[in-house]
Amino acid sequence: MSDTRQHAHELIDRMPETQLSALVGLLETIVDPVAVALRDAPLDDEPMTEEDERAVKESREWFKHNPGIPFEQVVAELGFTMEEVKNYKDPG
Repeated sequence: MSDTRQHAHELIDRMPETQLSALVGLLETIVDPVAVALRDAPLDDEPMTEEDERAVKESREWFKHNPGIPFEQVVAELGFTMEEVKNYKDPG
């Protein structure tokens, strides 16, 4: 084990239990910030409109009688390649 890792373990072992949860939260943010952002994201609490409910019902009925459309097919029909989709970078 590296000296730095060993030192970190020693410091953690000296911490009071009451501070460990804060440290764990910090470490989770450092190690996997996307998972933390998703975990902390607000729920979508916008109410469903009648139009939304109708669209969901129609979609479910359609899928009872039709297979799904592969994502690759949708991409191709829109004139893109999977490589372009995979390498897309948000301009914002």
